[in-house]
Amino acid sequence: MPALRVTVWNEGVHESTQPAIAAVYPTGIHGAIAEGLTELLGPDASIRTATLADPEHGLSEEVLAQTDVLLWWGHIAHDQVADEVVERVRQHVLAGMGLIVLHSGHFSKIFIRMLGTTCSLAWRNPEGGERELVWNVNPTHPIAEGIEQPIVIEAQEMYGEFFDIPTPDDLVFISSFTGGEVFRSGVTFTRGRGKIFYFSPGDQEYPVYFHPQVRRVLANGVRWAAPVAGPRRAPEVSNPDAGVWPR
Repeated sequence: MPALRVTVWNEGVHESTQPAIAAVYPTGIHGAIAEGLTELLGPDASIRTATLADPEHGLSEEVLAQTDVLLWWGHIAHDQVADEVVERVRQHVLAGMGLIVLHSGHFSKIFIRMLGTTCSLAWRNPEGGERELVWNVNPTHPIAEGIEQPIVIEAQEMYGEFFDIPTPDDLVFISSFTGGEVFRSGVTFTRGRGKIFYFSPGDQEYPVYFHPQVRRVLANGVRWAAPVAGPRRAPEVSNPDAGVWPR
């Protein structure tokens, strides 16, 4: 049995409605991400994909119970994700499932729900994109293992500060752009028993998820976010002295 069970979720709207983006990602963004994970994780992982159009968005209770790490890519259909599915995912993260949120998933319901802030940021996407340099600022972090300094992405949408997120547990990557902006492009959080990694490179117009170093970051992120061994359950809340406080 594979040590890691991974689900790659993608809303899948761009690729099914815009031929230019389908040409960049002929098997979908989820397909490109899954391909990279399969290549780098090998037999240690089983990879499945799911999209917005699937029943229950492909994120049924059964699927989530069999998922150690969930990767999430969304952009133009955040509002179409059912609230009950978002809550289901949230409960699994609190109980220990890893969550990796990608690019414009910063505005997804699940990311905002987990972090409790607007998760807004500055952005610019001129025709042809801009060069992004992804700087490793935490070289001893497991997600940064084997990553070049810097990762050079020749064309990408610009994301910039201020990024309205809580102070991260770990700041792993910072990006700089042609226009001079910087962005906290790789950050981690812990919620309940679950680990969360946000990684920003990956706009749908550019073949970023075929970049070898981006693929390695995601594979490292999956390994890092995987839950510890044992039954999955949310932290228990108990108060044996209920009703007798203050003393």
